[in-house]
Amino acid sequence: MKRLSLIAAGGSLALMLAAYGFQHFGGLAPCKMCLWQRWPHAAAIVLGGLMLIFPARVIAWLGALAAATTSVIGFYHSGVEQKWWEGPSSCTGGGLSGLSGNALLDPNAAGKVVMCDDIAWAFLGLSMPTWNGIVSLALALIWVAAARR
Repeated sequence: MKRLSLIAAGGSLALMLAAYGFQHFGGLAPCKMCLWQRWPHAAAIVLGGLMLIFPARVIAWLGALAAATTSVIGFYHSGVEQKWWEGPSSCTGGGLSGLSGNALLDPNAAGKVVMCDDIAWAFLGLSMPTWNGIVSLALALIWVAAARR
């Protein structure tokens, strides 16, 4: 149980490091939904650490929930990028609507909002949120396997 949990938590750690690497070294600022996907990974990492001290099925089930949560957010974000459904109005293609004249004229306002419905990076035709959804689903299954041991 402990070993599988640590593998799953390590997977979340690897995904978080990759996300921060793309952000800091690749110049790809995260959008609001990208940040949402990081929180469950952080929880899974903490739960992996707890498994070292208190190996328990409930912790493994919570790890599975965390990984499944970020997977769902990743797949939802992918749908927003593909324009299959709308995302949050605060970070999707609303254009200039809702901006005041002062906001439009503010030279410091440019580039502050990263749009959630733009694909910033893709590999093999799949965007970062899609890859997060796929890998996180696999991590959730590893957590489930750990909980069932």
